[in-house]
Amino acid sequence: MEAQMQQMQFEEAMQKLSKIVERLESGEGSLDEMIQLYEEGMTLVRACESQLDAYEATIVQLSEVEGAKQNAE
Repeated sequence: MEAQMQQMQFEEAMQKLSKIVERLESGEGSLDEMIQLYEEGMTLVRACESQLDAYEATIVQLSEVEGAKQNAE
């Protein structure tokens, strides 16, 4: 399941996470269901954090390249 989460688009993962939070906050369902949802939510959080880290690294890299171009001019 975690491999599927890693391949999910960021926006899709955030939507799914939002639905999980709503269900958890509602308090409806068995304890087993809530634990399962919590685990799934934490997997989504890790996947989103990983994607955000990758996006940030790309932005930093692009900024450094652009800065080097401007300094060369």
